[in-house]
Amino acid sequence: MDKNSIKEMVREKYSKIALSETEVNKASCCGATDESKEVYNIMTDDYTELQGYAEDADLGLGCGLPTEFAMIHPGDTVLDLGSGAGNDCFIARHETGPTGRVLGIDFTPAMVKKARENAFKLGYNNVEFREGDIEDMPVIDDSVDVVVSNCVLNLLPDKSTIFKEIYRVLKPSGHFSISDIVLLGELPDSIVRAAEMYAGCVSGAIDKDDYLGLVEEAGFHNVTIQKEKTIVLPDDILGRYLGEEDIQKFRDGTVGIYSITLFASKSEKAREVKMVDLAADCIPGGGCC
Repeated sequence: MDKNSIKEMVREKYSKIALSETEVNKASCCGATDESKEVYNIMTDDYTELQGYAEDADLGLGCGLPTEFAMIHPGDTVLDLGSGAGNDCFIARHETGPTGRVLGIDFTPAMVKKARENAFKLGYNNVEFREGDIEDMPVIDDSVDVVVSNCVLNLLPDKSTIFKEIYRVLKPSGHFSISDIVLLGELPDSIVRAAEMYAGCVSGAIDKDDYLGLVEEAGFHNVTIQKEKTIVLPDDILGRYLGEEDIQKFRDGTVGIYSITLFASKSEKAREVKMVDLAADCIPGGGCC
């Protein structure tokens, strides 16, 4: 598929999610595919303990908690890429306070409409949602303190342009914190199909080193992985698509799917990077260790 076809496919899928009143699509990251009614929340992290969380805006589409790591200060201008129904924006708004400003961009009209309705219900007059393409953002140069995004960039093919756009809109003192899906090694097609069907957001993911390379090529400094966790596919799912040899490769770390939260700053001088204590964060059987 060419670039435009991929983007149209993503837009169509997210329109369906925005308009759905069922739980079928709340399957983490992209949501369940049409082929399956089973829901595995194997990517998404729990937002409910974060200040500013809005249940109506949580569609279960993330793979991390970038706002938790973004070091947002009162009065900051924050930009959320692929803002969906607005959950990350509302959490960011709690951090910026009434003196700050939060802007969300999404290229799905139904999502923008849903986010605006949620902002109106919450009474936030400093949270704005714009329909736009994050490869060509409707945002002026050097105007944003912090960029966040949650499991969105991996959906789109032109990641290099997106990182250049992030660099353009950030103030000289600005930085980003982005949660996304990356790969280790070359995954067999069977693993990609299994993961895409039950977890979503995998078919557009790229190798972690290549991903970090694009960030550095865009001119960013202090590139740091703030958090990383392994995406563990249930054995019963893998067994439907893979032979024992491929399953073993996936289990022994030769190949893998990971959620990362990545920090980078526009200048060499950056705010102190917030990291997670992975040892403390691990949940037995949760696959993050």
